[in-house]
Amino acid sequence: MARALPPDAEFTHPGVLVSAAQLEAVRTNVTAGKQPWLKAYLDMRDSRYGAYKYRAEPYEDVHCPVGRRAGRGCVQEREDAIAAYTQALLFTVTGKAQHAVKAREIMDAWSATLKRHSGENAGLQAGWAGSTWARAAEIVRHSDGAGWPAERVRRFEDTLRSVHLPQVTEKVLDINGNWDLVTTDATIGIAVFLDDHKTFDHALARFRDRVPAYFYLDKDGRLPLTPAGSSMNTPQRLATYWFRQTTYKPGVTQETCRNFEHVGYSIAATAHIAETAWHQGVDLYGEAEDRLKAAMELHARHQRGATAPAWLCGGKVERTMGPDLEVALNHLEDRRGASLPAARRLAEETRPAGTDNLFVAWETLTHAGNPAA
Repeated sequence: MARALPPDAEFTHPGVLVSAAQLEAVRTNVTAGKQPWLKAYLDMRDSRYGAYKYRAEPYEDVHCPVGRRAGRGCVQEREDAIAAYTQALLFTVTGKAQHAVKAREIMDAWSATLKRHSGENAGLQAGWAGSTWARAAEIVRHSDGAGWPAERVRRFEDTLRSVHLPQVTEKVLDINGNWDLVTTDATIGIAVFLDDHKTFDHALARFRDRVPAYFYLDKDGRLPLTPAGSSMNTPQRLATYWFRQTTYKPGVTQETCRNFEHVGYSIAATAHIAETAWHQGVDLYGEAEDRLKAAMELHARHQRGATAPAWLCGGKVERTMGPDLEVALNHLEDRRGASLPAARRLAEETRPAGTDNLFVAWETLTHAGNPAA
């Protein structure tokens, strides 16, 4: 595995989060009735995202304000992207053309309509939706028999390039780390779908800047690392940025004392980025392995009910982690042979992982025990 993709190298397709070998393993496991993949598949098939009657609801301007204020088109875009990905996976497993038609229909509706993201959360929305759109589009485009016309593929490419990429590649200093990681997830997925080396390299650089600043290890020193250009460079500012956490021990993250939900987003996004890079021959996992292991074990223990010590968030943590561990766990345990007992138990207790309705979907099906390249 290399640290970068040579500028003249061709991208591997399909290669956004899931590879051809992994998709074949999904099909084999489900057809053979093996668990937990069969239950994961049935849950996906029977979800509203898997229905033949699913209808897209595209918007020209997806407006996403901060906080609890009502948006316009935000939920619809995220859920339609998940539906397109769901239908693409269903086509992979069953070979039924109706699923490919439905995935194409959803993506075509949005590429014919969407012109912009607006509002304070425009970048985060573009990250959530863009990461899932890229996965869906990659499978449909590179699956025999999916029948996506070339002119519709180009229109979808144009939408990702002109509407999503400007948002997800924008540098936003001192924002919470899950935002940066989710937008980088979208960036690398879109880059692979577009065969765009420059954008792929941008995603690698951003990963290498953000991940060490989000997941703390002792080797970082007395204080956590900060991304390039950050103003959070004093103990007082870091304590505010880290949600009043002032004791830094391996596995603690910038959002641990916010809630485990956002830590879960960050673990998932970090693994998604590394998994997509892995399929392209670039080993980002090796650079983040120790940080991921420490964070996954710490948060899994407390998610499962271990009492938080006084030094950690004042002894109070919000155990709200979602279905976020499968991709990282598959690499660390099934490819690398590492042992993550707490994370393994948590994953097994919560399988099959469904969807967070944002950007994580069906990862027990696609990645549990699936180390295929």
